[in-house]
Amino acid sequence: MLEHEFVEVNHINTFLSFLWNIEWRDPWLIALFTFHISIFMMALLTRNYGNFQALLFFCLLLLVYFSESINKLASANWQIFSRQQYFDSNGLFISVVFSMPILINCILMVGSWLYQSTQLMANLKIAQLKEQKRKEQEILIRQKSKDE
Repeated sequence: MLEHEFVEVNHINTFLSFLWNIEWRDPWLIALFTFHISIFMMALLTRNYGNFQALLFFCLLLLVYFSESINKLASANWQIFSRQQYFDSNGLFISVVFSMPILINCILMVGSWLYQSTQLMANLKIAQLKEQKRKEQEILIRQKSKDE
């Protein structure tokens, strides 16, 4: 694949002008956002299933890793699924509409894991303190029964 097949983005001055030039009603973009929403819902609904979330996290990071290859493939075949050529050589478009939402989902998953870990550690410490208090009370009861 040759580099001159990509669209140059030299005419884009600001990020907002870039966003305004995107035709958001393109069916494949709607499908992509549906994908992102379903991944978010899946991550949210499966937050108590660690193995599934680890697999989902790994798959999402693989998608981000291969986004450059996806960008090249989409740039070569954009006429098949899109009305406009969005896939530039710098990868700005795929980074904004594909990789960034995936990475935000991954960050939310890591945040959820950290929160669950702190809750688990707090519950463990509370259980340890209760056990320690119960043992101390048993020792006091034994000492009182020996004294009598």
